[in-house]
Amino acid sequence: MLQGNWRGTDTRRKANISTMTVPLPTDSTRWRCALCGNLTRFDVTRSSKVVEYVHLDLAGDPKVEEREVVSETIESVRCRWCNAVDQVELVDRPGAGS
Repeated sequence: MLQGNWRGTDTRRKANISTMTVPLPTDSTRWRCALCGNLTRFDVTRSSKVVEYVHLDLAGDPKVEEREVVSETIESVRCRWCNAVDQVELVDRPGAGS
């Protein structure tokens, strides 16, 4: 098993992302806690399947140089302010209609 400082420099994502229980924000939407109104602090639990190109330097230290997300599932989003789970909704971003 490789250990060390895993620094990714290139992240590629396939268009095929699996069905999520919590929708991801888009360019025109963002998350908002329906209970307290928080817009900025969330704990996100996600499962990902990735393919990584790992480069080991001569000392054996690994560095992820490319990462391709094959599939990703957001399992839960918890509000950091009030600890609410499953209360996150998508709302429009300010100026998204401009």
